[in-house]
Amino acid sequence: MTIVYDVHNGLYINLTNRCPCACTFCLRQTMDHVGNSGGLWLEHEPSYEEITAAIDGCDLDKYSEAVFCGFGEPTERLDMLLRTAQYIKSKCPELEIRINTNGLGDLVNGEPIADRLSGLIDVVSISLNTPNAEEYLRLTRSKFGEQSFDAMIRFAKDCVKTVPEVVMTTVDTTISHEEEAQCRAICESIGARYRIRPWED
Repeated sequence: MTIVYDVHNGLYINLTNRCPCACTFCLRQTMDHVGNSGGLWLEHEPSYEEITAAIDGCDLDKYSEAVFCGFGEPTERLDMLLRTAQYIKSKCPELEIRINTNGLGDLVNGEPIADRLSGLIDVVSISLNTPNAEEYLRLTRSKFGEQSFDAMIRFAKDCVKTVPEVVMTTVDTTISHEEEAQCRAICESIGARYRIRPWED
């Protein structure tokens, strides 16, 4: 099973297949891998020993960043994510660490989590997806229902206070240019950077 894989200049870490969303545009709806990653559906959730062994098999100096991103929501395993981030920082302190998240980690963990990212996570990339709650729920099909959009926005605001960089993203094939402008305004009000990403990214 694939625990770590390369995308561009990043080392990607696949911690879990659990996710509270079933986004209509998610790659895992139609495939079992990303690029040359090999299968990202895990036989089991990897242990700390398995994760660190996979990381030790890589030359960290060749990467520009380590990214928690796979076929699941990384904050589903928040404790393991933070423990792994600490391990990476101990081996390569200058390596930037990013989380790609749907932003529902507070709901997943039953409490605000942004403070716990401080000092370990350099970038949080949050899937904004759309500027309104109703469309957000239609696109993400979150198991948390109508509270999901507001929870994601709250998480982004909290992260701006605790993490050096917060990015909020939409997918270029899923919303209109007018909605993209509205998303940009939301990001500006929060203090996050807005990024429109290609569907296949």
